[in-house]
Amino acid sequence: MLKRMIIMLILVTVLFGGIFGYKAVGNYFMNQFFDNMPMPPAAITASTVNTAQWQPTVNAIGSFAAVNSTELTTEASGIIRSIRFKNGALIKKGELLVQLDDSVDQAELARLKAAEQLAKLEQSRLERLFRDNGVSELELRRRESEAAQASAAVASQQARIAQKSLYAPFDGVAGIRQVSLGQLLTGGTTVVSLQSLDPIYLNFTLPEQQLALIEVGKPLTVRVDAYGEQAFSGVITAVAPGIRESSRSIEVQATFANPQQLLRPGMFARVSMTTGEPNTVTLIPQTAVQFNPYGNSVFVITEQDGQQIAQQRFIRTGEARGDLIAVIAGLEPGEQVATSGLLKLRNGAVVNIVENSQAEPSAELRPTPANQ
Repeated sequence: MLKRMIIMLILVTVLFGGIFGYKAVGNYFMNQFFDNMPMPPAAITASTVNTAQWQPTVNAIGSFAAVNSTELTTEASGIIRSIRFKNGALIKKGELLVQLDDSVDQAELARLKAAEQLAKLEQSRLERLFRDNGVSELELRRRESEAAQASAAVASQQARIAQKSLYAPFDGVAGIRQVSLGQLLTGGTTVVSLQSLDPIYLNFTLPEQQLALIEVGKPLTVRVDAYGEQAFSGVITAVAPGIRESSRSIEVQATFANPQQLLRPGMFARVSMTTGEPNTVTLIPQTAVQFNPYGNSVFVITEQDGQQIAQQRFIRTGEARGDLIAVIAGLEPGEQVATSGLLKLRNGAVVNIVENSQAEPSAELRPTPANQ
């Protein structure tokens, strides 16, 4: 009985050993088959390295600011008797904007003027008496002082009345008023904003390395999102004398004529200035470049034994415009670089270039159907 069980165990062991051995050998040969099976060519799109003439430019981001801008307030307190302007209206320098009730002040002014007149009459009378030795010089000087004090009181009251009127300090455009007719206004309360829009300033900064490229009087163009690709021309009118230590940048201010008031304070602007003569640059689509901290690279397509092979090559890139980027070193005009399917490529991979159905890359900063 024991001998029979031993024989059964041996047979079962041999059977299962054979099964597992068969599977192991099969898996080994299957892995060898797949490892040695050639990879199918990776489908990619490619572009030829070209050259073009690029005008060197200095680009920056800026913001428009009014030449004159203020929040108008009254110096005195009082009830608003009249509002003489409309929201958003063009305002001339010296134009009356708001008048506070000054009836009490006017009455006080009338009283002070009467007192002034009486003091001057008394002064004139004593001057005649003094000439006839009718009064002492001390008495005359006292009357002269009283007359002067009366005149000063009149002038002081007139100044208080003037504070009840709000005038425009410069030509500009009124904002939206913050007060209403009949409102009790306290001194220092904002009534309305006033901004001069023509001309208008543009403030922006540049890295200190570009200081030599700018000077007062240099023309520049800007574009703003509100008007698409419409360009506005201006001129640099001020360059700060020092460099910001925190950012190593320099402040620049340009001035733009703005007769139609299209440009408004606070608008975001893209600045462009041309410098020097056009240069010949080597160009490839930005989609061809793999940007990495350790260096930028592309896959160059070469012909080997009748097959197209992708070879990784490190390059040095320069300025980018629109869909294109300049290559400073690493590529020659006429070479082909992969522009899509880069993630499935490795050095030495066989590729199959397919037709690119996408629009051609453009150097336009904001491509549109018209320039694609």
